[in-house]
Amino acid sequence: MNYDPPTPAERVVARKRWIRCLVFLLVILAAAYYLIFVNQYVVAYKDNVDHFKYGSIGSEPANGFPILVFKALPVMFRDELGPTGYRRFGMLYETEQSELPVGMSRRIVTGVERVWLNCAICHVGTYRISLNDRPTYLYGAPANNLRLFDLLKFFLMVSRDPRFTADNLIDTINSPAVGGHLNVIDRLIYRYIVFPRVQTALQHLAQQVSFISRQADWGPGRVDTFNPYKAIQFNFPMDAAHITDAELNGSSDFPSIWQQRPRDGMHLHWDGNNTSVDERNLSAALGAGVTPVTVDIAAIHRIRRWIWTLAAPAFPLPSAIDQSKVERGRQLFANYCAGCHGMKNASGQYDYDTNRYPRLGQIEALDAIGTDRDRWASYTQNFSAAQNTLYAGYPWRFTHFSKTGGYANQPLDGIWARSPYLHNGSVPTLRDLLEPSACNAGSACRPAKWYRGGDILDTAKVGYRSDGYGYDVKDLFLYDTSVAGNSNRGHEGKAYGTELPSADKDAIVEYMKTL
Repeated sequence: MNYDPPTPAERVVARKRWIRCLVFLLVILAAAYYLIFVNQYVVAYKDNVDHFKYGSIGSEPANGFPILVFKALPVMFRDELGPTGYRRFGMLYETEQSELPVGMSRRIVTGVERVWLNCAICHVGTYRISLNDRPTYLYGAPANNLRLFDLLKFFLMVSRDPRFTADNLIDTINSPAVGGHLNVIDRLIYRYIVFPRVQTALQHLAQQVSFISRQADWGPGRVDTFNPYKAIQFNFPMDAAHITDAELNGSSDFPSIWQQRPRDGMHLHWDGNNTSVDERNLSAALGAGVTPVTVDIAAIHRIRRWIWTLAAPAFPLPSAIDQSKVERGRQLFANYCAGCHGMKNASGQYDYDTNRYPRLGQIEALDAIGTDRDRWASYTQNFSAAQNTLYAGYPWRFTHFSKTGGYANQPLDGIWARSPYLHNGSVPTLRDLLEPSACNAGSACRPAKWYRGGDILDTAKVGYRSDGYGYDVKDLFLYDTSVAGNSNRGHEGKAYGTELPSADKDAIVEYMKTL
């Protein structure tokens, strides 16, 4: 075969073609580098409340869903969730047109818009006075509506459901219900990159938290604070041979997070395992899906500055306060409650002075307080030691976590908005808390079974109504105090006012409405 060498003109054309190919390849590599390593940004919010509700704290890179996947799942599994979608889990949408619920943020990661949780998911409550009222949001209050246990179970169901396929996901995203409009390239990306990653992540999560099949349902407004943390952050073994039943069932109510400045230095968390507000905030962020690598310190510090002085909400119905009983209630509260919890001073401001109230923010021994031990048991010495290794190499490394001997006495500012009561939310109202747990013939006592998950206030007894009023009870959660971790015992006896006459108990409740 004869070979004719290229002419000078052909060599020029070939060289130009090679240069164009090289330039094209470099452009592709640069674009890939930009998408993977550079193209990360978040939506900034000018208003602090908006930042609290929707601002990213860094949970999306490690644990976030692509927003189109998040929006597609309730459409794909409508038979499981019904027409309300994520609202079934108590997630709060400010309007019918809201794309995301309160407590979810977005961040562009590797060129894809991802969404996941922030602080507000656990710290926005709602209330209504009357059945037909629109819910009023309480920023910084416990998320009394949120059903994290059910949300987690839903994602685990998705991980093993045969309907969760690339074809079904792409078709759902392109459906009018989601409106994704994936083009040919997008379809390939979702089929061969996005779907496999989401499916693998969900399957891995299912393996990590398989222990929840042995747990009692947390119920709305409650969370197992530390066991998922142990499994996901530290890969602790969670089988029956390594964890006791008491440690397994330590679900507790979400706390309020207002007025953090006077709390700094007090024992925080229900069991008082930390005295640093900054570490408490970073620890909670880890629970929302942040990792030590992805944490957005500036965003969390902005929230910290806001909640540092965030005022506790005032009781919303002043006309429901019996002023004739308030002064008597104040005197009784000073005698029975203020030593552990503080109270309002003469100027009407809550007094957090630990010199005046030396047990405020301190630990009450388990035998003294007598409340359910399981939340205390769920926080172990080994876990405490592991926590203090987090953020190693950073100025904000944890150093304050420790195992305590009981539960912490907390200020009661805004206590009307923190129902139900006790650390595990086992008592529906303040008035019920002033009764003993044991029911004797003819005497009042704390309810053994009652409904939680509603947001209609009981303005007389102070708390959310627990009789199912205004709801189909199938949509509520029947709280059973005989279930592991749910005991309503403790915080009772002469020292706690449960032996006072009924009129005195009523007076204390009237005063507590003013806190």
